[in-house]
Amino acid sequence: MRLLILGGTQFLGRAVARLAHAQGHDVTCAARAVSGRPVPGVRFVAVDRDHPAGLAPLDGERFDAMIDVTRRLDHARHAVASLADRVGHVGFVSSISVYPLAVPPGGTVADTPLLPPAPAEVVAPGPNFELYGELKVSIEREYAQAFERLFVCRAGLIIGPEDPSDRFPYWVRRLAAGGEVLAPGRPDVPVQVVDVADLAAWLLHAAATGLTGTYDGIGAAQPLEAVLRDVAVGVGAPGPALTWVPDEFLLAREVRPWSGVGSLPLWTGDSGFGGLLDRDARPALGSGLVTRPVAESARATLAWMTESPGAVKQGGLDPAEEARILREWHAAS
Repeated sequence: MRLLILGGTQFLGRAVARLAHAQGHDVTCAARAVSGRPVPGVRFVAVDRDHPAGLAPLDGERFDAMIDVTRRLDHARHAVASLADRVGHVGFVSSISVYPLAVPPGGTVADTPLLPPAPAEVVAPGPNFELYGELKVSIEREYAQAFERLFVCRAGLIIGPEDPSDRFPYWVRRLAAGGEVLAPGRPDVPVQVVDVADLAAWLLHAAATGLTGTYDGIGAAQPLEAVLRDVAVGVGAPGPALTWVPDEFLLAREVRPWSGVGSLPLWTGDSGFGGLLDRDARPALGSGLVTRPVAESARATLAWMTESPGAVKQGGLDPAEEARILREWHAAS
């Protein structure tokens, strides 16, 4: 298969390029290579998708399949204008952020409404990811109008090596350190993750088999406690000492949910978007997505973090702050 990856130099894009190359496909990555480096052995073509003619270095070439991970509407428009008649199958990596935050649990693509598309004049998310979901809706529509053979993967929380966020790596680092661990909220709150390598394999499966349609790219929901305990197993620290601290206690001490400095990642607090982490994974799992145990993802992530410490984002709750909150919780309870 002759495969074009628009991107291919960071996280999921790199995972797709690496796996496609290992499977023997003829892979071309087209990107600026600003956010990451090309995969060794994969053909790299320097392009600048900010400009309408930015894909000109690919002129005259045809591809069996193309995979795009962009969050920019102008990038999608330029790809359509340049490649619409030269690509057989398109895989677009969208996001579950296309859904409103307050969706009920157990939803599917078929029964969950979308956010409105982004305003016509907006082509890129803001500095704090403003209109990210709306732009993904707009890009889905752009590609749907141009390509009949389209596979849309609305990815959930992606984990694994080379993760540019601080969400999963925080828990890998924290549980590997051992000791008493501040666990946020309730142990039974559902969480959904999908390993980057598994998502990459599914995208290539869709391209190779001609799979079309729209799917949530997610693994089955699991209780947060099970996820944390599996991470602990993966990093060689089984049986962690988890101390569960209620939402209201953490929020009163200005602990941030989800991600960022001063946060407890994967915790949604009282934000109301828990339904986005409890989607029905059966359509994806029935269409070729195969997921690995969280422990395996944690083991691989720890190996990457150990080998590339400078590449790991240092977010989450500071150890001294965690210890202080645990002392206050024990004193109060």
